[in-house]
Parts: sequence; C-alpha cells; structure tokens
Amino acid sequence: MRNKLLAALLSLCLLFAAPACAADMDRPAEQEAEKLSEQSERFTDVPAGAWYAGAVGYCCQQGIMNGTTASTFAPEETLTRAMLVTILWRQAQKPAVDYLMQFSDVPEDQWYSEAVRWAASEKLVSGYGDGRFGTHDPIAQEHLDLIFRRYTEQPVTSGIPGFDGSSRPATRAQAAAAVMNYAQLPQQGIAGSKILVAYFSATGNTRPVAEKVAEAAGGDLFEIVPAQPYTDADLNYSTDCRANAEQNDPDARPAIAGTVEDMDQYEVVLIGYPIWWGRAPKIIHTFLEAYDLSGKTVATFCTSGGSGHEDATLRGYEPDAVWLEGRRFSGTSQVESWVDSLDLPEARSDS
Repeated sequence: MRNKLLAALLSLCLLFAAPACAADMDRPAEQEAEKLSEQSERFTDVPAGAWYAGAVGYCCQQGIMNGTTASTFAPEETLTRAMLVTILWRQAQKPAVDYLMQFSDVPEDQWYSEAVRWAASEKLVSGYGDGRFGTHDPIAQEHLDLIFRRYTEQPVTSGIPGFDGSSRPATRAQAAAAVMNYAQLPQQGIAGSKILVAYFSATGNTRPVAEKVAEAAGGDLFEIVPAQPYTDADLNYSTDCRANAEQNDPDARPAIAGTVEDMDQYEVVLIGYPIWWGRAPKIIHTFLEAYDLSGKTVATFCTSGGSGHEDATLRGYEPDAVWLEGRRFSGTSQVESWVDSLDLPEARSDS
C-alpha cells in the first residue's frame, strides 16, 4: 500500500483532463528552466515572476497538473478531501471494493463516491465522528506536510512561501511546489532502493508475515505460487505425501506459476517460506535458480510454530549476493524490529 500511496501523492495535484504538456528531458538545465517558465505563461493568473511559476510549469510539463481552464491555473484554490481521495483512487487504477459506506454527505452517484468508498475501506482517509466524510473540506497544510514527511522522510515543504505547517488550507501553488521539491530528491542522492518481498505460503500461515514484512520495508509483494497447487493430502506429513517426497529428493524443483516482472529493478529481495522438516520447501530452490541476484541485498524469513531456522543452504544459490541474517517467526509481532535491524536502504517507489 505504501508504494501505491506514494505514487498517488506524486499526482497530488492531478486534474482529470488529459495533460496538455509533455516533458523534454534532453534540453540543458538552463533551457529547461526557461521552458518551465514558458509553460506557466499561458495562465493569466500565474505571473512570470511569481514564486510558484516554475513549479506550475514543472507540474504541467510532467502531466501532474493542469489548468482549471484553458487560461487559468487557480494557484490559490484549495484541495478538497473528495478531490484528494479521487486522485488516490484513480492513481490506484480505480479498484472496486465491497464496503458498506454510510457517510451522510456522500451520495452513491457522485464522481467521488467510489473513491471515498475505497479510501474508507483502506483506512487511508476516514470520516468524521458525526457520520460525515467532509467531501468539500480543504486539505490542511499540516496534513500535506505529514503525508510527504511520512513517505519521503524529507522536508519537501520547507521554504515554500506561506507554508507554515498549520491548519490553514494548502493551496494548489503550494502543492505544486511540494511535488516539484519531491521530484528533485533523487538528484540529491535520495532515490532509495526498490524492495521485493517474495514468499511461498502453502497453508496461508506465511502470507500475513510476508505482508507485514512488505509493509515494514516498503516493498512490493510477489507470491511464489506452485504450478501444481498443494492439496491437503499433499501436505499430510504423517504419510508418504508429496511434500515429504520433494523434501527427500535432492533434485526436486516444483514449477512456479508466473514470474517476477523485471527482477533487475530490485536492489533488495526478501524471501519468505514455511519450514518443512527443518528446511525451506524445494519450491524456494526453484525460485532461487530462476533469477540472478548477484549484487543484490538478500535475506530470508521463515515461519514455524516450533522448530526450524533459516535455511543456510539457500545462500549457495546466490554466492554473489549480499546476505543478511534471516529470522524465524511464529507470528507478526517481531517483524518490524527484524526489518529495522536489517538496516536496509531507504525504500523507493516509482511514480
């Protein structure tokens, strides 16, 4: 969720029309700055010398923000809660949710109705105690600052004129400046790392741990799904079941349905699995043989209600990876402290 929300925040000022400007990344810096100024000049309410002119031009150029009309930008207009959740919902590709929404000020047939339903179900933005969502209430500066600080850990609102982090409404101009400030962070060496959490969960016990790891690390989730699903009989360890046969066969490599899309984009790979007879299931061997993790930071975590530990034999598949100490979990209570102990590079989310 963190990755999706951060991507949504980069589109904080997105209007719902198609962008009118396109980026030209090949121009020298001074020419690019001039072009940004030119982009904002088409707005009659954005003077060329205004402090926000460059930010407005940048947001227009990147398709992040557009004018409220063909000739106006409305830099002093505020963002409403309904607009914000709609932006987040659309950035998340309009997920449909089955959630009973009972806000007195959110009719079922409004342009923001499904966005409010989704945001409430995900607990991204909740309603007020009096049964209202506050659809047309403005977004306060303190809330805009809090959201950006939480996901960037950088003061992207610092230095924005008129922005003091108070309960005053944030303007479109201030939001545009914050978006451009955030976009400049990678140029300052704060790009971070892309983290993948890959896990196998035959009975569902490893899944919540993996989800907690991904939440704590800010990573993407990938479930290692067997091409031939395991049945209850396959996992009946008191018999000569499929799982036992695979664990006793050094050459067993259960096939995996699906692959990681663009493994090269990840700098960190965390791999989770249940303990089968004191070891990782052979499908984890299949996963490690399928990818080259050389140079990546790798750690494993396993789940077991009793015995078992990190399967050190897995390191032999990726001798050129940077291996960190793994951990066994019987629940999710210690996940965050383990992730923190790994001292991973700051997570990056692509917009």
